[in-house]
Amino acid sequence: MMNITPVVKQLLIINIIFFIGSQIVPLAESYFALYYFENPMFKFWQPLSHMFMHGGIAHIFFNMFALYSFGSALEHFWGGNKFLFFYISCGLGAALLHSFINYLEFRNELSYLLDSGFKKDDVLSLLNQNMFDQRWLNVIGQDGVDALSISYRVPAVGASGAVYGLLVAFAFMFPNAELALMFIPIPIKAKYFVPGILAIDLFLGFKGSSIFGAGSTGIAHFAHIGGALTGFIMMWYWKKNQFNHKRWN
Repeated sequence: MMNITPVVKQLLIINIIFFIGSQIVPLAESYFALYYFENPMFKFWQPLSHMFMHGGIAHIFFNMFALYSFGSALEHFWGGNKFLFFYISCGLGAALLHSFINYLEFRNELSYLLDSGFKKDDVLSLLNQNMFDQRWLNVIGQDGVDALSISYRVPAVGASGAVYGLLVAFAFMFPNAELALMFIPIPIKAKYFVPGILAIDLFLGFKGSSIFGAGSTGIAHFAHIGGALTGFIMMWYWKKNQFNHKRWN
């Protein structure tokens, strides 16, 4: 088993400190979790800070286990600075795609309400009070009200997006390394394992659940895809330029 590398160790410590702090001070989530950008609770630092927040023991355990398992191998080959840049970039990419999907979902339902004569300020005022107008049900139905409320009010937390970026990088660098899920102990090569787990997670996300969360209030599956996509773009660029002045080690 590979020894833990310096930056991975520091990230683990920071995540654990944030997790313990959020249990002691519940209001910490309102400052560091990622809220929809039109929500009054949104702060400019949340796209970064949200990746150090977690929703429970299982959530942080799986993310930190993956960070240790894949991050240490990558940092060993890249060095600390390049690894940290990659990790943070994937986390920010996750926040960007998650926020964009939230925006589309929120605006889609809001547009129906506006077309029916409701005013945006009134809609936002009710959502900020964790309330809704019963008349909305006649326009967008219960599913629409739920989508409107969740996209606006429910924050995103976790390092999952950054971790998915690490998974993609690991598959790029070690495509034939054999990996196995805890509950499926059958070794699968990384070049098949990572696309497979992404496809499954995205499918379950559209179905309203996630591998690492349950229901529409669980882990945001599009944050996973955003982190993975960012990681793929960066790895593709670095590999493409590995023989010129922008070498990848």
